[in-house]
Amino acid sequence: MRCPHCGSLDDKVIDSRSLANGDAIRRRRECLSCGLRFTSYERIEEKPLMVVKRDGRREPFDRAKIERGLVRALQKRPVSQMSIENFVNEIEDEAAERAKISNEISTEALGDMVLRRLYDLDKVAYIRFASVYRKYETPDEFLKEIESLQKKEEAAR
Repeated sequence: MRCPHCGSLDDKVIDSRSLANGDAIRRRRECLSCGLRFTSYERIEEKPLMVVKRDGRREPFDRAKIERGLVRALQKRPVSQMSIENFVNEIEDEAAERAKISNEISTEALGDMVLRRLYDLDKVAYIRFASVYRKYETPDEFLKEIESLQKKEEAAR
């Protein structure tokens, strides 16, 4: 570690402490050249979760995008902001768990996770989100989705 005062690379660690539930280490150091004491922090550098788009592009996972889509789908529906926040947390956790090895997840997998949970939360929001996610262009596509939803409801009874 380079001394912030004299620039020397010779130092010794005086004290080490674990911080943030073991996610970081705080070290007190002393420069062997000038005697200055200073603190350094060590953290694990994590690779960001990447989302693989339909066209093959990759971009970092952005929970705000999922939240915006949910807020639009749940607009004027009886769902609290806290429920939306919990929903997004669950999606983020499941995405991270699924992408543990490669650190990548497809937009299709993310969309399916959202739809699966929205189906249980609010059927109207499910249809709204599905219409954008699945790119419905005709009223017949909406009707087919609604009929499918009704059949699932009847089968569940």
